Amino acid sequence: MQPALPANHRALVLESRDSGCQIKTVPTPQPDNGSAVVRIAVAGILPYHRDVYNGKRPNPFPTPLVGGFGAIGHVAAVGSDATALTPGQFVYVDCVIRARDDPDAYFLTAIYEGSSNGSKRLMRDVWRNGTFAEYAKVPLENCIPLDEARLCRGLGYTVPDLMYMAYMLVPYGGLRDIQLEPGETIIVCPATGFYGSLGVQMAAAMGARVIAMGRSEEKLAKLKADVTERSPGADIETVTITNDPAQDVGALRAFGTIDAVLDITPSSASSSTHTKSAIKALRHGGRVSLMGSTANIGAPEIMVNNITLKGKMMYQREAIVHFVKMLERGLLPLGKDCMETKAFSLDNWEEGFDYIINKPYAFRASIFL
Repeated sequence: MQPALPANHRALVLESRDSGCQIKTVPTPQPDNGSAVVRIAVAGILPYHRDVYNGKRPNPFPTPLVGGFGAIGHVAAVGSDATALTPGQFVYVDCVIRARDDPDAYFLTAIYEGSSNGSKRLMRDVWRNGTFAEYAKVPLENCIPLDEARLCRGLGYTVPDLMYMAYMLVPYGGLRDIQLEPGETIIVCPATGFYGSLGVQMAAAMGARVIAMGRSEEKLAKLKADVTERSPGADIETVTITNDPAQDVGALRAFGTIDAVLDITPSSASSSTHTKSAIKALRHGGRVSLMGSTANIGAPEIMVNNITLKGKMMYQREAIVHFVKMLERGLLPLGKDCMETKAFSLDNWEEGFDYIINKPYAFRASIFL
């Protein structure tokens, strides 16, 4: 018999973009078929959470809702059809929710309702609320089991340390999608932003040599120093983007054969030439993962050199499972060796949002605890 859930719990509720977020006491969700209720231990905060919820970043989603993103916690209760998950189990709660009868219909928990009618209905009517709460109801398949004994006692991670996996999974999805192998050389561009920096760290952890492209020599130097400090065996090179394609391609080719590109360009840099330069520098049969908003990729080399271009939005569930295997084997420089984690209570949600905005850095995170 499952433990009884409390009648009510506390959550960070966004009534509307105009009224903003408020801490409220709300009814505790109950499990039904296909779902689990998780007692949230930590929930990750995105650098742009405040802008999403105040309307400056006009992501479409229904309101009111409980805010959120990825989280870690313990299963409190499960639906009657659960065959593997059990109450008390330690799990990562993923933010990418997909329709079971249409994997193309997906949305990001409490962040973005997706682009299809199916994803919008699924978020609005079924899985509206996120993880900025004491309890969250989520799909069974979004609960990824974690070996608590191995991670927290064997490897010495704290639960807040582990929350960084929510951010690292994004570039990992692109790297796994193009089957990056140990010993290969990959360009990450642009490399000094939030997810670009994580892409450099992740590719290095996977055993690749990384060429980091960026506009600031100072930021590139800091990134290289930080990654090599966290992963002493990492092989990191840097190339400063000049917007002179011939010069940039020459600088990239100076490092020899290049196998792959991870492009994670923000919309603000979509017209830059760096992606085209990276593609031109690839070997015959090279691969490109497009995870950003670049609009400047046309190059004859794509055809002539048999280049494979693959778009990737986030990641699939199997990538999370594989990432967790790497994590539990101690292969990833997470936790105290990779990040600065600042924890805030739900009552101090404004400070949590402000911290990650005022100190934007890929190896720093704020969480709700």
